Amino acid sequence: MIKTKVIGRVFRQDEIADQIYDMWIETELAQGARPGQFVCVYTKNAAALLPRPISICEVNEEKTMLRLVYRTVGTGTNEFATYHAGAEISLLGPLGNGFPVEKAAGKRVFLIGGGIGIPPMLQLSKEIKKAGQAYCELSVLGYRNELFLNTDLEKYSQVYVATEDGSAGTKGTVLDAIKEKGLSGDVIFACGPMPMLRAIKEYAAANNMEAYISLEEHMACGVGACLGCVCKTKNVDAHSHVHNSRICTDGPVYNAEEVEI
Repeated sequence: MIKTKVIGRVFRQDEIADQIYDMWIETELAQGARPGQFVCVYTKNAAALLPRPISICEVNEEKTMLRLVYRTVGTGTNEFATYHAGAEISLLGPLGNGFPVEKAAGKRVFLIGGGIGIPPMLQLSKEIKKAGQAYCELSVLGYRNELFLNTDLEKYSQVYVATEDGSAGTKGTVLDAIKEKGLSGDVIFACGPMPMLRAIKEYAAANNMEAYISLEEHMACGVGACLGCVCKTKNVDAHSHVHNSRICTDGPVYNAEEVEI
């Protein structure tokens, strides 16, 4: 896996929902990126030592640009939101293991994204469709209220929406939408907040489904050296020799049965 720190250049950036920004970056890292991987983005503030991990939303067809869709939550991401076309941006990546696209072969697939866990579903959906591996692909997206990226995903899969306030689609969670619409499948690929992932793990086990979940976690180094982002696992980690796994390198995507969440 390539782990390279490079200087990219912002191609364009837009605010696509309240505090949700959509940035295209020209960078060589696009050549080796896989769905579900992420990059660490460095601020220009010398006092901010740690980069911000952001999931890869999309790669252009020429593999010359990465698309990052992120929420502004602190000083780092608020700085990124001020970048305009032509601005230089420092990146490390691509990092993590990504989703096992081959697991979709010949199966009915659920892509489930919640909040800022929705962006990585776009490239995943594109690659599953391009490979022709799934005979049916459904995207179930959960929001607080304002929608984003749902129309992008509609190009590659059938989309169902759930909102907390009922302003669009099903009122409630992604599992409420699955139940309301009578949806069924064989394998789940999911990314989102931990309560959603816990519910998906239980749902998959109860329905004899495979589930691969991408864990969201605060990260420091992004390359597995600091042990700042670990989760409990069934198996012993070869690095720490305990039942822990480093999300930044061993993950962020795991078989749901292998992690304790």
